Amino acid sequence: MKKYGFYRGVNLGGWMSQCDYSRERLEHFIEKKDIAVVASWGADHVRIPVDYNVLENEDGTYKGDGFARIEKAIGWCREYGLNAVIDLHKTAGYSFDAGEKEAGFFESEKYQERFYRLWEEIARHYGGMSKNVAFELLNEVTDESVITTWNGIVKNAIRRIRAIAPDTLILVGSYHNNAPYAVPFLDAPYDGKVVYNFHCYDPLVFTHQHAYWVSHVDVNRDMSFEEAALPADYFDKLFAPALETAKKYGALLYCGEYGVIDKASPEDTVKWYGQIHEAFEKYGISRSAWSYKEMDFGLSDSRLDGVRDELVKLL
Repeated sequence: MKKYGFYRGVNLGGWMSQCDYSRERLEHFIEKKDIAVVASWGADHVRIPVDYNVLENEDGTYKGDGFARIEKAIGWCREYGLNAVIDLHKTAGYSFDAGEKEAGFFESEKYQERFYRLWEEIARHYGGMSKNVAFELLNEVTDESVITTWNGIVKNAIRRIRAIAPDTLILVGSYHNNAPYAVPFLDAPYDGKVVYNFHCYDPLVFTHQHAYWVSHVDVNRDMSFEEAALPADYFDKLFAPALETAKKYGALLYCGEYGVIDKASPEDTVKWYGQIHEAFEKYGISRSAWSYKEMDFGLSDSRLDGVRDELVKLL
């Protein structure tokens, strides 16, 4: 995605997704000054996670203020020379987070039709901005058992988007939360502007140490980067299935999320970023770090003040 201006990015997590949706949150969690900071770090784009209920009412009608908020964000990005990925982080009937209590999407034609229509509406608003705005269909499908259904949904969604936005880059991820090893189970890209998307927080025992929401992580254990003991080719091997699949179809590859929890030391955070950055650069993989502010991974948080100059070079 480098030639399109989506190579080094930062997520704006917690703004229009995974939040309380209060007016205060939506209007002030991210402001124009924050976009200026991201640009100063040398990024060329942001990824904007958006939950469906920011854009839709309960009955499926649309919220004008939600779409206007995204348009304002895109305007800020243009002012500072950044592009934007609009990521549908939650749709009616599905969320990667079981705590959201969204269910039924993969079994319900009604939910799927609502998903298609929402993407058509998003395309009507931003499809004419294809040089600056990309679409990510859905954040982190979790269950391997739905991959066949998901491939069908992807095909239908892109077909309908393309009738409105023929030139927009569209990002598609696979199961197990967009695992790189699951990319080969996606169908061949619908067209030449479909991008294979994966996420990387490996190894979780390091990047998610003390994370109470991860069942197989010891919430009481600190882990240094040295203890994680990653081989020099760790990320080469991890990314290999995604790279091979992208090469097979001549497709672009994008890592939509990666990062280290704020429980790790700043120095160890830099070391992990350094190793994954080396792999990204080696293979020309576009990416967007999680996340700009707070959300347990905040790159702008004060704890990283002493290493930020070094860290942002590794995005």
